[in-house]
Amino acid sequence: METAGTNRVTRLHELEEFRFQAFESARLYKEQMKLMHDKHIVDRNFKSGELVLLYNSRSRLFPGKLKSRWSGPFRVVQMFPSGAVEIESEDGTNKFTVNGQRLKHYLGMADEKGDRESIMLEEPQYVKEE
Repeated sequence: METAGTNRVTRLHELEEFRFQAFESARLYKEQMKLMHDKHIVDRNFKSGELVLLYNSRSRLFPGKLKSRWSGPFRVVQMFPSGAVEIESEDGTNKFTVNGQRLKHYLGMADEKGDRESIMLEEPQYVKEE
């Protein structure tokens, strides 16, 4: 009878040890996943008046090869300490708050910088073979 009691106690201790190992394994896994996730978070600082582009997360549902996933440009109104950013459309009609991770700086079009050069193309002339 005594051996059965000690046997049961040792099994309970083993069970407690397995639970502790599972808890430790889950804790380590969560730490590693947090490090991996935080590695991809980019610290973005925006100032009032800057132009930004907004990521359209719905474009992932209906992807198009040439369809841009960024809309805008929008003007930054205010940045909150939590990372949220209040933006408005360029004409100032729509004003809303979004997560700062969904924004990126708008660098402007090439036409605005004067980087483009226009080339005039002529119609090709074909030679008739006889």
